[in-house]
Amino acid sequence: MKKVFICAGEASGDMYGAMLVDALHAIDPALSCVGMGGSTMRARGFKALIHSEALSVMGLTEVIGHLPRILGLFTRMRRFLEKERPAVVVLIDSPDFNFRVAKMAKKLSIPVVYYITPQVWAWRQGRVKFLKHYVDRLVCIFPFEEPFFRKHGLDATFVGHPLLETMDLATRRKIGPDAKRIGILPGSRHKEIASLLPVFAKVASLLWARDPALRFTLVQAPQVELQTIQSLWLQDVPVDIVPATDRYDALRQCSFVVAASGTATFECALLGVPTMLAYKVAFLSYHIGRRLIRVPFIGMVNLILGKRVFPEFIQHEATPQAMAALGQSWLEHPDRLELIRSELETLPAMMGPGKATDRAAAIVAEYVSGTR
Repeated sequence: MKKVFICAGEASGDMYGAMLVDALHAIDPALSCVGMGGSTMRARGFKALIHSEALSVMGLTEVIGHLPRILGLFTRMRRFLEKERPAVVVLIDSPDFNFRVAKMAKKLSIPVVYYITPQVWAWRQGRVKFLKHYVDRLVCIFPFEEPFFRKHGLDATFVGHPLLETMDLATRRKIGPDAKRIGILPGSRHKEIASLLPVFAKVASLLWARDPALRFTLVQAPQVELQTIQSLWLQDVPVDIVPATDRYDALRQCSFVVAASGTATFECALLGVPTMLAYKVAFLSYHIGRRLIRVPFIGMVNLILGKRVFPEFIQHEATPQAMAALGQSWLEHPDRLELIRSELETLPAMMGPGKATDRAAAIVAEYVSGTR
């Protein structure tokens, strides 16, 4: 039985990985998809040697603190690759982890496809040389990535964004916002939630103190315990906690969203929901990263649209007072929210014609069949 080894390390990667597993099985139902993945991938018949929940860390210094456990995961993967020799290794995002896996595969002469490519165009562009040496094919989900990588001599293909396949935007955009409801997206990684949710809870508290009619919707990521969320939220502030599976309808009902920077903010953008985003990591991680970043924004929607459509609160700027002040101005001036919604209208069409996952699976299948 031919095997595809897939390595997905975060919640968004787990979602994209699950879609890829479905598309690969549609091409060849007998294909065995194994490797590292989360609960969504495992629910699709993916054989997880390692649960990606074990990799819920963020930032440079945070990764260092988990090195012994991470090195143990690498050892398990290397032994599997040496013994089973899959037809292809598919890496999904998580470059700090997946670059090591790419090296293993290269040493064993196993072809590597990188799906959801590392954002080397944003920071640490020296990693382009690594990709050129260790990765056979890059599968890109943002339109500007393919020309960037091809300019550097890499085999890259833009397939479109897989989120468009899951969101049913035509139907969901019929759901109108509730002026009194505010969304909270604290992220999916434990360090991220521990850092940002207390800030977001205080933002909610400040807004609610001004208007007790406000209600809050908080999206719970799959691998995050309800008890963790409840322990970090201010108990006197009313909140509806919804599972990630129901997030799209829930977010469309929000007048605006307070979110951790990441895939969730891009989902909000595609849904047409105004969002303020926050980003906080350990002090050392931030100061190292600040010297390496080569783009004007951290929010993907801002990068694609070429302007600051979603306000960004980075590191020391991510204070409850500053974010609540912006939220209050939005509540008092709903025309400002309408302006943001209008700015977002062109975004879905920029993300490709659809069926991105099928295109990605077709590329992977070329390596399985030996036509590449």
